[in-house]
Amino acid sequence: MTTAPEQHTGTGAVADETALELLVHGVGGTTPQEMLDDPRTVRVSGDATAAVYRRAEDVDAETRPDDYRGRPVPEAYVWCNLTSGNGSRALWLVLLPFMVVNLAHWMRPNALRRTRTVRLYGLLVRLAGLTLTVLLVATACAVALDLTAWQCAGTPACAERRTWLGFLADGWWSQPGRRLALAALVPTALTVFLWYLSHRTWSAYEAQRPLPHQPDPEGSDGSADNALARPGFWYGRRLVSRLRAAHTAAGLLTVTAAVGTSAARYDRRADGPVLLDVLGHVFAGALIAGLVAVLAVVVLRGRTEDRLDLHLDRTLVRVLPYGALTLLALTLVYAGWSRPHWHSSGRLPGDAAFGGIALAQVTLVVALAVVARAIYRTAVDRRTALRGLGGPATAMLACGLGGVMTGGVAQRVADWLDGTSGLIPGPPVLLSWQASVIPPLLVVVAVMCAVLAVRTARRKQAETVRVEADYHLDEHAGASGERPDAARTSAIAGTRARAALTDRAPVIIGVVSAVSLLLGALAVAGAWFTGKLPGTATEGTFPLLEGAADTAQALGSWLIGAGFILFVTWGRRAYKDPAARRTIGILWDVGTFWPRAAHPFAPPCYAERAVPDLTWRMATWTRATGGRLILSGHSQGSVLAAAAAWQLPPSVRRRVGLLTYGSPLERLYGRWFPAQFGPAALASLHRQVDCWRNLHRDTDPIGGPIGLSGDCGPTVDHPALLDPLAYGRTGQHPLPAPILGHGDYRADPVFAEERARLLARLKHAVPTPRTQGQGSSGRSSG
Repeated sequence: MTTAPEQHTGTGAVADETALELLVHGVGGTTPQEMLDDPRTVRVSGDATAAVYRRAEDVDAETRPDDYRGRPVPEAYVWCNLTSGNGSRALWLVLLPFMVVNLAHWMRPNALRRTRTVRLYGLLVRLAGLTLTVLLVATACAVALDLTAWQCAGTPACAERRTWLGFLADGWWSQPGRRLALAALVPTALTVFLWYLSHRTWSAYEAQRPLPHQPDPEGSDGSADNALARPGFWYGRRLVSRLRAAHTAAGLLTVTAAVGTSAARYDRRADGPVLLDVLGHVFAGALIAGLVAVLAVVVLRGRTEDRLDLHLDRTLVRVLPYGALTLLALTLVYAGWSRPHWHSSGRLPGDAAFGGIALAQVTLVVALAVVARAIYRTAVDRRTALRGLGGPATAMLACGLGGVMTGGVAQRVADWLDGTSGLIPGPPVLLSWQASVIPPLLVVVAVMCAVLAVRTARRKQAETVRVEADYHLDEHAGASGERPDAARTSAIAGTRARAALTDRAPVIIGVVSAVSLLLGALAVAGAWFTGKLPGTATEGTFPLLEGAADTAQALGSWLIGAGFILFVTWGRRAYKDPAARRTIGILWDVGTFWPRAAHPFAPPCYAERAVPDLTWRMATWTRATGGRLILSGHSQGSVLAAAAAWQLPPSVRRRVGLLTYGSPLERLYGRWFPAQFGPAALASLHRQVDCWRNLHRDTDPIGGPIGLSGDCGPTVDHPALLDPLAYGRTGQHPLPAPILGHGDYRADPVFAEERARLLARLKHAVPTPRTQGQGSSGRSSG
């Protein structure tokens, strides 16, 4: 593959003839050769991460308009390396809870107007994200400081089994404070690594300035009413830098608290040195001041979308993390001060911190649900997932994922250090309670799966009748007709029935989140009020309860350990196996579309690179050639296409036709992200682009109709395409036609027909501004 400079040729004569089809692929990615159906492709713009390609024969297409009469010049925008490139992307699995809580921010219900309640929603999600950072660092402290340096190194029998801990059990390092100071380097390194990763990924993926929003000579078309059209939506540098500073400081302060509180607690004894006692109080005051500063940064500012916010709070983003790092360094010196009579026993003081984090998460999720419901009532939309509670449910899942992942780490390390010997107390009690609620949660999931299986079977029976009607099958058909084939009909009906399961996702997530919230609250209460493991706490009660508690504790511990091992194995396989890495890339394709508004350590937002790429390409091409443009997006590519169209100046947007296929714009994004992709937003996009057509199939589990009301609906949505194209063997299809589902929409003849109709609708001359009453007229024919 060769590289050629981007073409900027064009004349007035060319403007009336040249048309461009800009193809944008979907989840999982593809190659430019596959997108353009040609092995010889040339990169005309971009880099190895994301680029625009053409066929070699089309590089100079603008200078040969006569060769492209009646057909567009095809270009492919390839962005898959933004999410599934080299093996290091597999390490992003560790950031999964951060990504999920960031999604909760964007799941806010649509509001009739911007109110304090809307800002409160964003604040609550940011605070939930902060608790996840603290939880991760606290778990690292539990592993390195508590289990290793405090418990095992402080227990001679355990230290003898782990010879690499011998230097901590004897000699200068044997004092508990010095062991803690040394072990603190592990969670500190983790926090610094998260800061570095966030900073590096911002520079590599998101530091792309959007197309400048200048006054358009044709005037505004009302697109700015949608957040996705605002100048600063795809450039959140200021907020990300502030949140990065706050979360980094929070992580360092968590390590500081884990090290310093134990030393300060020991120094408060009656015969302790006065100087160390004073230093302990100074440490506590500085720690509280740091925590207040972190909360203030998280609370006092959200996103700025109405303008391109280029200003950075440089003093804040430097002073806050460096101040926390300085306090940590001083605390390590303070903890390492000689205390000859100090010995470690039991668990590290501060075990209740995990209960405090879990209680804070439960409280935030409940408050978020109340706020989300209040917002939903201002603009009720029955299509919104969980009636506006999608965001709180997703935030609860993020907290649950964080608890399972961190609990699994602590449990596995404790088993590795001690096994079944019982030499050390083990991880915090709450983690055992949280592991014990996993079996009942899985029972609920199993029941839901059984119910869904029954409903899918019933739907398959109904789809069997529809398949026979769609393909005009007749048991007594003659030579001109087709007879039904039970196996073929069953395969098509089953695919349609399974594709409909996507619409059940809100119920599944809602039930899992509600049960997780209830069981999590019970786990916190059980750990706090008993202070014992579940099996021990139920001793002497009813035999059934005691047996259930023992079983849940043992099975939960095994499941959480197995889940952690599976997670590590999956990540290791993805690091080495490109196919597995591509699967993880699909997960990121969906989860990292949105900017990092709630958590700065979430995986980077690829759309902050892809959307500016697309808008710059469309704007510069139309400016250079004046030609027409079809923006053709498949699956997640249709979401990028819509986001890019919103960012275009009105004069450019009115020269763009939108062709979407296998699109989740309404089926997933419209229901889960109603504030940005709800019915009002999609209807406004239909008014603002010159023409729009959407293709979908009943066998597609991801794509679906746009579903606009009134005349817009049939204008945008083509009736569901038949899949497979032929039921049996025909003259056109002598071999059995495959069931395509979500893929290969361009193989359907309807695709070329609809593209041709869009091109015919696009105007050759620069269009005049449309009035409000013309919003839904003049679209592509159905």
